[in-house]
Amino acid sequence: MLERFKHHITNKLPFLNNAKLLVAISGGIDSVVLAHLCHQLELNFSLAHCNFKLRYADSDKDAIFVKNLAEFLQVEMHSIEFDTVSYSEEKKMSTQMAARELRYNWFEKLTVDNAYDYILTAHHTNDNIETVIINLTRGASLHGLTGVPEINGNVIRPLLPFTREEIEQFTITQNITWREDESNQSTKYVRNKVRHKVVPVLEELNTSFPATFNKHLAYLKKERKVLTQHLDTIKKEVCIFDESFKIDLKKLLKYEDVDVYLRHILNDYNFTQWSDITDLCTAQSGKYVHSDTHRLIKDRDFLLLEKKKKNSDTVIYKITEDLCDIDSPLKLEFNKVHEVGTNSVDTIYIDKALVVYPLILRKKHDGDVFYPFGMKGKKKLSKYFKDEKMSLLEKEHSWLLCDATDSIIWIVGRRADNRFCVGKTTENILKITRR
Repeated sequence: MLERFKHHITNKLPFLNNAKLLVAISGGIDSVVLAHLCHQLELNFSLAHCNFKLRYADSDKDAIFVKNLAEFLQVEMHSIEFDTVSYSEEKKMSTQMAARELRYNWFEKLTVDNAYDYILTAHHTNDNIETVIINLTRGASLHGLTGVPEINGNVIRPLLPFTREEIEQFTITQNITWREDESNQSTKYVRNKVRHKVVPVLEELNTSFPATFNKHLAYLKKERKVLTQHLDTIKKEVCIFDESFKIDLKKLLKYEDVDVYLRHILNDYNFTQWSDITDLCTAQSGKYVHSDTHRLIKDRDFLLLEKKKKNSDTVIYKITEDLCDIDSPLKLEFNKVHEVGTNSVDTIYIDKALVVYPLILRKKHDGDVFYPFGMKGKKKLSKYFKDEKMSLLEKEHSWLLCDATDSIIWIVGRRADNRFCVGKTTENILKITRR
């Protein structure tokens, strides 16, 4: 195995030879073998061990074992203890997910603090098989069916081409000891159930299943690469990136199987309701689908993507009479002038004697009405927005400048209110400008 590992590093991961490496080690067979292989190849590496305090005394014995191994290999060791149970309860996630998040956050901190180039983990072929099977049962896309990547940013998995059987055989020939985690035998965990009940059946059907799996996975990754190139071409055609991110539905709907394109375009935004997103293409304007982090909105011939923000609908900003300018939530200037210039979307002139201070900046409310400048009578704000063909995002992002009586003075950047306009008897003119 050592020669195969050396050959793999030389041909596939040559950059590791001159890099400063951090090897993640639990004390189990896989990570211990990875540490020994790195040592025998004389790579420049240190060990990083997390004590998650999940197995009580056994967790502490794992930490002691790794400490002794670091001394034997004469390499530096980093160690840390986590209250994983409390963290999982606080974050409302499983202990396994909590441990993973704690582990990788710490690894990234170590790389920054100690200038490590890469983090090595001991995932191997059997881990990859289990991951693909689990992803398959959960309805994964092609991305999930190509397994874990060997290179993912600064995380490298150099044991992926090797099987658990090869790793076990290496410990026998090299007389290597390790710590056994008894929980690995419990089938209450999904991964262990796949490992002990599903994979053995597949190996009965095909005695060379791991090798066949790796060969198939390599081909599948090539297919995915070709498909991704095509999907990226379509993405460039149908997506518009300006002040917002939107999908042109007229262009998208020319293609069959639009759900495939939508999944590719929106894959990084944590959506899971893919059938609802497909239905959104033909839904009424204003309908939307949301993920934990983003919202996708139907607006006429487009789908608009917006990152979720804290609700600002109930937030108001007061502007006292002595203020000449503000910078938040938008930039406005207030200046006394002697004559009226030209009104524009960014500048209005009002009769200061008609307003009651403090002025207020707020978002729209149900039932808002105003008296559009240049027109007679009042108009519902919702009707004005509709007539202007404003998207849902534009409506939500609009700010209203009101006085203390909550009367709208200006839909900022769009239309002033007639009630505050300058007249023949106006003596005190206030110029308001959006910068």
